[in-house]
Amino acid sequence: MREQYRSQDFTEHDLSPDPMDQFARWFRQVAVGGVLHEPNAMIVSTAAPDGRPSSRTVLLKQYDERGFVFFTNYDSRKGRELAVNPYVSLLFPWHPMARQVIVTGTVLRTSREETVGYFRTRPHGSQLGAWASAQSTVVGSREELIRRYEELAARYPEGEKVPVPPHWGGFRVVPGTIEFWQGHENRLHDRLRYVREGDEPGAGKWRVERLCP
Repeated sequence: MREQYRSQDFTEHDLSPDPMDQFARWFRQVAVGGVLHEPNAMIVSTAAPDGRPSSRTVLLKQYDERGFVFFTNYDSRKGRELAVNPYVSLLFPWHPMARQVIVTGTVLRTSREETVGYFRTRPHGSQLGAWASAQSTVVGSREELIRRYEELAARYPEGEKVPVPPHWGGFRVVPGTIEFWQGHENRLHDRLRYVREGDEPGAGKWRVERLCP
């Protein structure tokens, strides 16, 4: 299968000085008009201490000048891998617009206040699900998982506050690089990458470099 990408040039003159502002611009464009289903879906890649990678799709829940935030079970595979190896990669695959955003960086756990604030916005069923599922562990059957959920639903009926699991919370990805990829004909894609200058996370200036496609 082969497809020619037809789109406008994406040049250095089009970029915002700040990569998170540039991300906001592109995110607004893909989110408008229902062009993409769940434009906040991103592929999160982590690695075990022995270097073996793993990837999964996760929903971006917040972003600002500090980075990109997602929530998960800290005892899941990604949670355990990030606990010992904080390096992470994010990929936003916006194929209908022939665009990708690729982020590399390190993670920090969100504050408990941020975690609780977000947890309270989740539907009641999703709150129960965070307790029912021991994410990434082996379960004997779907019936066993449903039984756990139903026991929790009986304990915390609709309208009753569900406590936030102590093993559940957010990760903030502090970017070191953010690449904006725009597809074009003949594989002459535009790849513009912001690189943070300075060793401190969240500090320093950004330089922009163009990569060969």
